Amino acid sequence: MNSQETEAPQFRRVIAGTLFRSKRRGVRFDTEAPPPKPEPVRRPARVAQMLALAHKIQEAIDRGAVPDRATVARRLGFTRARVTQLLDLVLLAPDIQEALLQLEAVDGEEPMSERALRPLVRTANWTEQRLGAPSNETSEGRPHWSSVPCTESRSKPV
Repeated sequence: MNSQETEAPQFRRVIAGTLFRSKRRGVRFDTEAPPPKPEPVRRPARVAQMLALAHKIQEAIDRGAVPDRATVARRLGFTRARVTQLLDLVLLAPDIQEALLQLEAVDGEEPMSERALRPLVRTANWTEQRLGAPSNETSEGRPHWSSVPCTESRSKPV
């Protein structure tokens, strides 16, 4: 037998126990478990915040705290067009608004944009709004408003 065949290479080790793979500077195997992943950060979705703001603005206009949308725009630093876009959210069907208010952004990922709702707002009939509403599911697996039956409809504002 050759002396090279009988000697074990020096770089081999036998490790007993559990090994955890880590990707720090290449791939390594550690005997310590990696730290647990942090809990996801949840906050109300941006579209839910905008809808709540729209209701506050409409309430202020209705009770006479501000005379019109232009005054609201000046006080909030928005354009009149943006205030109109926000107040248009109040024209959505009540069940759609309720579903929007329950949306959450998880780790900064927004479930829906306010811009995606603008075509729905132009529809005067709540039944048509529900048919045109996005039908994706919430994180809990519940369907959005598309499966909610329509019991009433809205008349066009004068």
